[in-house]
Amino acid sequence: MKIKPLADRVLIKPNPAEEKTAGGLFIPETAKEKPLAGTVVAAGPGTEEIKMEVKAGDKVLYGKYAGTEITHEGDTYIIMKQSDIFAIIG
Repeated sequence: MKIKPLADRVLIKPNPAEEKTAGGLFIPETAKEKPLAGTVVAAGPGTEEIKMEVKAGDKVLYGKYAGTEITHEGDTYIIMKQSDIFAIIG
């Protein structure tokens, strides 16, 4: 990975949006919900005040409007502060 987050920031690869409903109906591109879960790709070193709780490979839940979406080499990522992450999924 060529992107290295600084301080208490985290780079997340969002899970893909659902393609169809539980009943089998296909969801059009315009109606898909923004994913609220993903996998940590890279994490910054933290700061003197903030210890990093997440690490690469952790599956996490985050807020709907958290972070900034970026595209790198054709892949979409979200970069956000660790405090925008709600939970690590075990």
